[in-house]
Amino acid sequence: MNESHICKGALHMTQPGPGHRRGKGPSSFWMQDPDIVFRELNLNEGDTFLDIGCGTGDYTIRAATEVGRNGTVFATDIQEGLVHELMKKAEDSGLENIQAFVNDIQNPLPFENNSIDICFISTVLHSLDLNQTGPLLLREIKRVLKKDGILVIIECNKENLTFGPPVHMRISADEIEKIVSPYGFVQISHADLGFNYLVTFIIQT
Repeated sequence: MNESHICKGALHMTQPGPGHRRGKGPSSFWMQDPDIVFRELNLNEGDTFLDIGCGTGDYTIRAATEVGRNGTVFATDIQEGLVHELMKKAEDSGLENIQAFVNDIQNPLPFENNSIDICFISTVLHSLDLNQTGPLLLREIKRVLKKDGILVIIECNKENLTFGPPVHMRISADEIEKIVSPYGFVQISHADLGFNYLVTFIIQT
């Protein structure tokens, strides 16, 4: 897939398979005001944050500053080069609370049960075959989240624009809710980011 079809712009090695992200684009970090995103995330000192499909790591780096020295930020991406680039950024920034892993999204997440406060996926889902990868991914997210943890998803608004993914690939907020809710999640908020939107889910109790 062409770059224009993507909104965004210790290593655990796996080989790309049918469920991997189709293509690489720039980070979506500056497509909206990052301050709005992080207000919605509402990170606290000491939180454990997981960025799935971290790409260039802009959200990962910002999250690491928000959770502080007592917090931990995990990041995963299928592309080894991006993971190494992220860890170089972290080193250059003096951030010691980031751990990044190369991981195919169609495989289990390399994290313990009930270990994550916030799981974050930005402009990744539209580039997946969710019929194939969605069930395992969402079950894995639920497994690694703490009982009071949250899942935060950013996706492209379902509009026919001259940039970004074509409209048939885009997933509306309503569609995201229908995909996520059968796996035990309840939507608690929605934020319009302009070109993108952000939705937040908690585990149903």
